[in-house]
Amino acid sequence: MPSRRIRVTGTPEAPLRAALAALRTELGVPESFPPEVLAEAEAAAKAPIPPAEDATDIPFFTIDPPTSMDLDQAMHLSRRGTGFRVRYAIADVAAFVVPGGALDAEAHRRVTTLYFPDEKTPLHPPLLSEGAASLLPDVTRPAVLWTIDLDADGRTSAVDVRRALVRSRAKLDYATAQRRIDEGTAEEPLALLKDIGEARERLEVERGGISLNVPEQEIVERGNTYELAYRAPLPADGWNAQISLLTGMAAADLMLTHGTGVLRTLPTAPDGAVGRLHHTAHALHIDWPHHMSYAELIRSLDPRRPHHAAFLQECTTLLRGAGYTVFRDGDLPPVTTHAAVAAPYTHCTAPLRRLVDRYASELCLAPGAPPAWVLAGLDALPEQMADGTRLAGTVERECVDIVEAALLKDRVGDLFDGYVVDVEEHQPTVGKVQLDTPAVVARLEGGTTPLPLGERLRVRLTQADPGTSKVRFAPA
Repeated sequence: MPSRRIRVTGTPEAPLRAALAALRTELGVPESFPPEVLAEAEAAAKAPIPPAEDATDIPFFTIDPPTSMDLDQAMHLSRRGTGFRVRYAIADVAAFVVPGGALDAEAHRRVTTLYFPDEKTPLHPPLLSEGAASLLPDVTRPAVLWTIDLDADGRTSAVDVRRALVRSRAKLDYATAQRRIDEGTAEEPLALLKDIGEARERLEVERGGISLNVPEQEIVERGNTYELAYRAPLPADGWNAQISLLTGMAAADLMLTHGTGVLRTLPTAPDGAVGRLHHTAHALHIDWPHHMSYAELIRSLDPRRPHHAAFLQECTTLLRGAGYTVFRDGDLPPVTTHAAVAAPYTHCTAPLRRLVDRYASELCLAPGAPPAWVLAGLDALPEQMADGTRLAGTVERECVDIVEAALLKDRVGDLFDGYVVDVEEHQPTVGKVQLDTPAVVARLEGGTTPLPLGERLRVRLTQADPGTSKVRFAPA
């Protein structure tokens, strides 16, 4: 099975924290920032490069998980004739980071923020990423401000990007945003998130794009212990993601027009990979008629249903070929699109947490003449981002395993009910089981007959060791 997203509510208990600390040591994750980096960050926080324009009169708002402080994006949505205007402010990290300085070098070493259940290892010092550069409410911040006009159908009609001072007015979480929209109490800038999000989703369907609503595993504090649960994305999650996708597509178009840039690309999946998903769908009792496209099937699934959630996890295997593609001077690469987006696309909306986004912003702000430091570092970016992305993937997978083992360590021998969601092709007695409760997906082995892919099965926990990050089940 592919990796699962995971988030934590509460503070993990001591054995879990110890296992996570050991993982950080094993992977060589930096414990802190060097003194010279912190000194440079402190100076930059006091005197960022100011933008020429002032857009602090626009009442921006942010939507993020409740505890997030590294706020990359703020938005304001309005009507414009029969269409819409999207203003999307992105944290201007380049206003704080001097090219070639200690901060810049450390960001190139870290590449991306790493998320652990108990803490995160940020790309930039928290003084910046959760303070001076973050688009927190009621403070003025430098930003890269995108203004994207849409027609009545949600299609892009005009794009402008420039530096400006902005000021967010509200920090919302997804549940609050969803509730206000559903209750009809949201003011227009928030209420329009549904209208614009749904319009962009319809266009995604039209062009053959795919958004996977993969459930998260969530560690929830219950009294003196912890439980695992599944969290299906809210509609507001998807609408918010569409604003980011819209901006990434606009940025890619700007780069392609001017001939120099860095794209997030994904080749079309080979027929064999899609064929394998047909077999998986059949095994999981998901109806996939021959006339229905893969994209149509994905949109028909309900991530709250266990066998649908299992299939959505399998579908993420088609995203494994994604990478970063650099091009210069009008020499366009053979692949310029991202197959899941079904359009050219780039990462540009999370510069506090991802190195490449700072470069993408600069390429769009000065598309005809990017800064020398951008051009000098461009060719090395794909490999740097690939290394950082691989490490982030390893962290995610290992953290899920550790958390599952820690929460099940006292239940070895217990029986559970679940779905068989994966079976090894050449070893059909080995696979994966997705439990109903707790929200665990783990290795299943030890039987003498082939596992029934897609069927319910009672299983026994045979191993749960946080020290080795291993959880094992056997057919009961």
